[in-house]
Amino acid sequence: MEGSSAEAALSVSANSIRITDVTQDGDVLTFAIASQKLNSSAGVCVFRMYEDFDWLQQSLFSEENLPGLQGIIFPPLPSKALPSQSNTQTKALKQLGFLALGQDWQSYCKALEFYLQQVAAHPTLCKCKALDSFLINSESPGKQRGRKGIFNRLSQAVEEMRKESHKDVDNFFQNERNKNTNLAASSKVATEKLLDVVMTEQKLAVACGHFATSLHLCVNQDDAAAVAFSKEMLFRRTCKLIELETVKKGTEKAKANKREVMEAFQKAVEKEFNLISSVAKQEIERFHSSRVKVLKTFLIGWCELQLNTAKEFAELYSQHLEACRNMYSE
Repeated sequence: MEGSSAEAALSVSANSIRITDVTQDGDVLTFAIASQKLNSSAGVCVFRMYEDFDWLQQSLFSEENLPGLQGIIFPPLPSKALPSQSNTQTKALKQLGFLALGQDWQSYCKALEFYLQQVAAHPTLCKCKALDSFLINSESPGKQRGRKGIFNRLSQAVEEMRKESHKDVDNFFQNERNKNTNLAASSKVATEKLLDVVMTEQKLAVACGHFATSLHLCVNQDDAAAVAFSKEMLFRRTCKLIELETVKKGTEKAKANKREVMEAFQKAVEKEFNLISSVAKQEIERFHSSRVKVLKTFLIGWCELQLNTAKEFAELYSQHLEACRNMYSE
């Protein structure tokens, strides 16, 4: 029913509203908003910045021709994204929450799209002329905003702070205000805790990536530097083996007056080669043992972190489940 009344007040279909693309120019994001005309196959596409969305929200707040406007629950407009600050994951999460987790602003676009759909589907807000202008006019409506809107917003904020603690004469609305205050605080805490879990899992993923890179360097046969690093000892032993074989051939071909000297030299080279081989075998065993130990330690640590994260998840979910069960029992 709400969708029907909404579409009757708009020149476009509320269900057809989509944000199809976003472009970035420094700190400015421009969104392509597409919709379809009612009773027509014709489509409309306009380009809007965040300031235009803010202008729409303020226009909805200050609409004078809609009776009962102050009793409406307005769809929340997502916070403004600042791309230059959002390059740092932590700052982005603090600023936008889960909307910062999407790639190429997809999650943020979906949030703005959902906001427009909610406004367009509202049986009262859809009658606001500013909404139709926002969706179909090629000119940016945000150009109409001025300093007056900013002062009005500040004045409204001060007025709300002054009146928010005033006790309501109707217990139903007073209880709703109390519940909303508690729910907002709990939602904020829950979101922050869940974001902490997400950040922890991302750090684990990065750590796993670094570890995988380290392992890759040890076995990579395409990189000459990696091969030299991982096979340097084997190469040195091979060089000594070639030297020993050359000495043996020289000894076999040596004349009688030089054979004794060559045999003594061969024994010295052979002794050195055997020593290198003996040390190399010990080093190989130590290397394999050390590599297994390091891998085992890392995997155990990773599994313990995963287990701790799972336990924290379970504890948080248990707390939220208990809170949900008790939400309406009081």
